[in-house]
Amino acid sequence: MLARHVSTCVPHDFYLQWRAQEGAPAAFRDSAPGGPPPERWLQEVWAHQRVRREELKTTDGRRLTVLHPGLWNHEAGPDFRGAMIQIDDQEPVTGDIEIDLTSAGWKSHGHFQNPEYAQVVLHVVWEPSATPPLLPTLGLQALLDEPVQELGPWIGGPAEFPAEWLSGHCASPLRHLDTAQQEALLLQAAAVRLRCKAHAFRARARVAGWHQALWEGAFRALGYKHNAWPMQRLAELLPVARGIAVESREGWEARLLGLSGLLPAEPQAGSYGRRLWDLWWRDRDTLRPHILPPLAWRLNGVRPANHPQRRIALAAAWVADPDWPGRVETWFAQQTDDPDPNADESLTESIRPEAVGFWRRHYTLTARDLPEAPPLLGAGRLADLAANVILPWLWARADAGTDPAARQRVEQLYFRWPPGEDNTALKLVRARLLGEAPLPGRRSVALQQGLLQVARDFCSTTNLLCENCRFPALVAQWNPSVPGTWPEPTPAPTP
Repeated sequence: MLARHVSTCVPHDFYLQWRAQEGAPAAFRDSAPGGPPPERWLQEVWAHQRVRREELKTTDGRRLTVLHPGLWNHEAGPDFRGAMIQIDDQEPVTGDIEIDLTSAGWKSHGHFQNPEYAQVVLHVVWEPSATPPLLPTLGLQALLDEPVQELGPWIGGPAEFPAEWLSGHCASPLRHLDTAQQEALLLQAAAVRLRCKAHAFRARARVAGWHQALWEGAFRALGYKHNAWPMQRLAELLPVARGIAVESREGWEARLLGLSGLLPAEPQAGSYGRRLWDLWWRDRDTLRPHILPPLAWRLNGVRPANHPQRRIALAAAWVADPDWPGRVETWFAQQTDDPDPNADESLTESIRPEAVGFWRRHYTLTARDLPEAPPLLGAGRLADLAANVILPWLWARADAGTDPAARQRVEQLYFRWPPGEDNTALKLVRARLLGEAPLPGRRSVALQQGLLQVARDFCSTTNLLCENCRFPALVAQWNPSVPGTWPEPTPAPTP
């Protein structure tokens, strides 16, 4: 059938030729002729287990069994997380995998002194050295399942693992639930997640007040996964920062960036950074005890649009508006028992500041001009902010005020809210629980939150082989029509 749609003037393997010119084999261009392949290539070999798995031995001659290669880590730290291996007949161990070209990389790259690598259980290298290694080591060069020349063109496929590596034991019983049952299960989990987050807000509000609890949650959400804690710390410093009068949005940018430790120490004359510095230096000595060390921030692996400087500029716009928490309260007061289908758009209008001035065309203080003016807060991030901060905060206030009608309105909004960004964490959880199946029912942020809650409650308490996980049996117990035999779930311990 394919041939009918391809001109006879084009070679039948034209795409393969394109790939040979620009695809996987290009990985070798960074290597010296006859030298070892690039480290990225070795990572792909490990990810797809293109080795003779039954012949694996460590450099000291012990039999090695890879029960799971781990999940590919595309950020800082070991190359693969959560792997499970077995050496000889010892008990299997779970830990991380680090891949280097040579055994010497463990020391020369500083891994042996870096706490990020403390859980590494296997060092995978291309060519091991004669020096006794500091930890179990596997040399790949003699163990590939094909010669390098033949294997090379087929490396460069999907960057993630095949579905069979990712799918958990729960995927089978979940697959036998119909769409309505899957949706009901995930929405139940989402309801638990909403209440858990609300409980945390209520606990914090007892100490710091409702508005301060909201500020801390909002700042933390702006930090994303890498910089949540330093952003929360900035929010905790707001009472101190407000001790010195400042009114303008630009003034708050200078103060928060100064407190963050991310304001350049010697900004270029005439630059926007210099302008902010001239505002900050007046308050610097007073606020010096509260300045965060720059090392508190993680900048590598952060997308430019999520750079902390730009997120702090957004936070400054909120703080410069003295009635920002009131805008959230007013928006919610306008929601009736029949939720507005455009509630997300009206919330956006209420709390999303316009990108003005310098930040209309810049991601950081030193970045080049952008060709377009992206919003300070995108629709996907707003959905995450609503699900993780604003709606749980509103639910907590309603619960504290014993207002069941308000709680119900929050839940109606929560279960109808459009989905947020489909990030790496969600993709992984979806693959573990649902395999290749799509999310059931109408796409919503609540279904995403339900997936994350199941992962939090079950996946995080086991390993990638799902050892002793109670969830598959619980699903089967909930729906007896699920085929197969599953261990009876052990009663959960009493809190």
